[in-house]
Amino acid sequence: MQFGIFSVGDITTDPTTGTTPTDASRLQDILTIAQHAETVGLDVFAMGEHHNPPFFPSSPVAINSYLAAKTDKIILSTATTLITTNDPVRIAEEYAMLQHLSGGRMDLTLGRGNTGPVYPWFGEDIRQGIPLALEKYALLRRLWREDVVDWEGQFRTPLQGFTSTPRPLDGVAPFIWHGSIRSPEIAEQAAFYGDGFFSNHIFWPASHTQKMVGFYRQRFEHYGHGRADQAIVGLGGQVFMRKNSQDAVREFRPYFDNAPVYGHGPSLEDFTSQTPLTVGSPQEVIDKTLGFRDYVGDYQRQLFLMDHAGLPLKTVLEQLDLLGEEVVPVLRREFARNRPADVPDAPTHASLRAVAETAEAQTPLKTKVNS
Repeated sequence: MQFGIFSVGDITTDPTTGTTPTDASRLQDILTIAQHAETVGLDVFAMGEHHNPPFFPSSPVAINSYLAAKTDKIILSTATTLITTNDPVRIAEEYAMLQHLSGGRMDLTLGRGNTGPVYPWFGEDIRQGIPLALEKYALLRRLWREDVVDWEGQFRTPLQGFTSTPRPLDGVAPFIWHGSIRSPEIAEQAAFYGDGFFSNHIFWPASHTQKMVGFYRQRFEHYGHGRADQAIVGLGGQVFMRKNSQDAVREFRPYFDNAPVYGHGPSLEDFTSQTPLTVGSPQEVIDKTLGFRDYVGDYQRQLFLMDHAGLPLKTVLEQLDLLGEEVVPVLRREFARNRPADVPDAPTHASLRAVAETAEAQTPLKTKVNS
């Protein structure tokens, strides 16, 4: 099972100091955070994509390309890449390039985005959000899997004899997670292709996440990719830790109360009781996170949001130290306990390449048998 962090890249005033980071300082902090995540032994860093204040990361592929040169082991992902407002040709080319630069240490999460005004900024209509996501992803798959593509659809100009460059590393397309909070159509899309499904899981109660993941698992099995419990699932999460829970609650409360997404809304106590947010000791984080398996089953990737709401860099790095030293080792051990041997691990470039090589080796045999 993979553990890591994701960032939405918000630029938020620290409510305890009144300090607001600049774009430049926030970017440098993100780079430091990602590299520290590798240092403490995490598996994944995922960067969001936004094109509106108070967020700054308009180009996660640029951030991850820089990190590819500065890291050695960590998987560089996205949270999310906007399939609706990006051109699939550019996604195919840019992320294939990142795949080469990182030596395969990458995958990406595709999503529709939750900011309505972004659509017209890129010439799209939010009312077509689902059809855009479906059509554009169908083209993206072909661009990575076919050397020459002829294509015609509803939302972009046709392609004739087009070859996306560079071609995927080792002939293996990057693994795709489809991210969604509330759209069963996206869970259906992930299941149809046998891709991963990532449920953000930071704002909604457990019952909602259980329903969405359960639907994806059922459809994954329906399309013949394996049993429902073998579907590839990732979850988001949100934590703030100190050695004792009272200190964690006292320190985090002003950040929670002024957060750009849920600030000035429910109380911290109500939000932690009704959603996966955990504010407390490392043991409390362990206990609540282990409970996720009770309602989604065995899953493959757990990412935590830890650098938002104006938290200073020093605090975020301290959080990562606690996560890497006290939380993740226990989670690895406990999630592995009683995990069925035939429930797959999260796909990596190496595992996907091994599957492709096995299939290629068996192709002559199949041809001979069928002839």
